[in-house]
Amino acid sequence: MTLDKEVKKAAEVLSKGGIILYPTDTVWGIGCDATNPRAVSRVYKIKVRMPYKSLIILVLNPEMLKQYVVNVPDIALDIINSIGEPLTIVYNKGRNVAKYVTAPDGTIAVRIPQNQFCQELLKTFKKPLTSTSANVSGYETPLSYSKISDDIKNSVDYIVEANRNIITRPRPSTVIRVKDNGEIEIVRN
Repeated sequence: MTLDKEVKKAAEVLSKGGIILYPTDTVWGIGCDATNPRAVSRVYKIKVRMPYKSLIILVLNPEMLKQYVVNVPDIALDIINSIGEPLTIVYNKGRNVAKYVTAPDGTIAVRIPQNQFCQELLKTFKKPLTSTSANVSGYETPLSYSKISDDIKNSVDYIVEANRNIITRPRPSTVIRVKDNGEIEIVRN
């Protein structure tokens, strides 16, 4: 299937509240429309994840980021524009997303992916996606499509065909927290 057809199909499933299994710029992810409460609840059920553990969302660019974060400090934009590695930034206050996408303290974790599939999907779908590793919470993160459990594969509505033969990076994204005052804290390196 061509990239365009793959993106169109994934966006169609997402727009109907469906869950996809898809390659990201880090590991294979379980994704849904981050603004759809029913879809987000399904992701938690698939992951067997407690709702107090928030989800990372993917956005297309800084303009889209500002729709889902109350305050984006200038330092965050500088970091986004200068880093070459996948980076998730935790911001103090999220908005316009489903319940449980933000943490109980209101923070929201966001990444702007650099891989072509995610970029094209975000352009087409025009909403943020959840991005959580394709495993049950507490179990090892699979580094390739072939390592994803059948339980996970059977619980989603669509599995993207692209990049199934690629081994992902050996770890998820680096996570930092950028406070409104510009202070930076490393959460996961």
